[in-house]
Amino acid sequence: MASTAILEDLNAERTMAQPLALYVHWPFCVSKCPYCDFNSHVRASVGQDEWREALLADLAHEAALLPGHRLASIFFGGGTPSLMEPAAVEAVISSARDHWTVADDLEITLEANPNSAEAARFADLASAGVNRISLGLQSFDDEALAFLGRAHSAAEGLRALAAAQSAVNRVSFDLIYALPGEDEARWSATLDRALGLGTEHLSLYQLTIEPGTRFATMVAKHEFEPLDADTSATLFEVTQERTAGAGIPAYEISNHARPGAESRHNLAYWRYQDYAGVGPGAHGRRGGMRTVRHKKPENFLSAVSRNGHGLSEEELLTREEAAHEALVMGLRLAEGIEPVSLAGRLDVEHIVDEGAVDRLIGHGLLQRDGDVLRTTGRGRLLLDSILAEIAA
Repeated sequence: MASTAILEDLNAERTMAQPLALYVHWPFCVSKCPYCDFNSHVRASVGQDEWREALLADLAHEAALLPGHRLASIFFGGGTPSLMEPAAVEAVISSARDHWTVADDLEITLEANPNSAEAARFADLASAGVNRISLGLQSFDDEALAFLGRAHSAAEGLRALAAAQSAVNRVSFDLIYALPGEDEARWSATLDRALGLGTEHLSLYQLTIEPGTRFATMVAKHEFEPLDADTSATLFEVTQERTAGAGIPAYEISNHARPGAESRHNLAYWRYQDYAGVGPGAHGRRGGMRTVRHKKPENFLSAVSRNGHGLSEEELLTREEAAHEALVMGLRLAEGIEPVSLAGRLDVEHIVDEGAVDRLIGHGLLQRDGDVLRTTGRGRLLLDSILAEIAA
């Protein structure tokens, strides 16, 4: 595979025909969860006006480099973006609408914590333009929530879910499973409850011990033992079977939705479309370029003041890098990829090693349906090993 950069004019032609996604990162949290390795920070106070203006300036910089696109989705992630003042959220949405033509069904998602003070803002956030809320419930059990370092109770979480469902039509919530000591019966009971709460989208994540987190330190000190791999695999398989049986199948490794209720914003990532990323630590991909913002909030603000944007890195992707990223993203999806079409789109000869693909089909980890290549349910569980083997 050639390692020359993607031709900018080819990439521009490709992406102009596709919808654009906008990611806005709000980096602040009330407290840092012990499992979290996201770019989140705890500060005694946050100047909402200062941050609104900084995000608007950063957004204007990206928009100037992405003219003529049709905006299909906005995603406020974090951190805890439900800590943003609704007026700041509305200002960002309004600015994005001014910069781009927007889709009639523009999806605007905001991640939220279930704390009562934040849930009280859901109606105001909906008035500001948010039409989809992604709620971090994480568990229905108070003991598990305490272990996960969450600041809300199970009852508070259910009240927040009801408030979100009253405020907007599209609600998703997160749960974390495969906690230490969890078994099939306990997780099945949790799934029963989750599937009965009336949402059309669920994000169900296995607990992973990420380097640099407090949980990683605790495991190193033998303060607790992660769930063993075999039990974790069983819980993953139970999750796939139960959600599919309930009509909310996995469309990505950890994300489940009724047909038509998938997160359109996240699909833009996984289908390897361009997206603008603004705010501290935000990543983006535009015109064949990978972009990264300054992570530390204070450094981001200084960069915006100095340069008019928060960029810390811009790197032109090679064809090889783009092909590998597209493969990694695409095989996360139940819909899979079309290797020949994807290789043509990225101007590479091959995107997969066909010999390795045939071997993995024989092992039941991949399946081919005409031009489409997909991971099986078991294959998605072993995706990292599959990618290491089949990448061209």
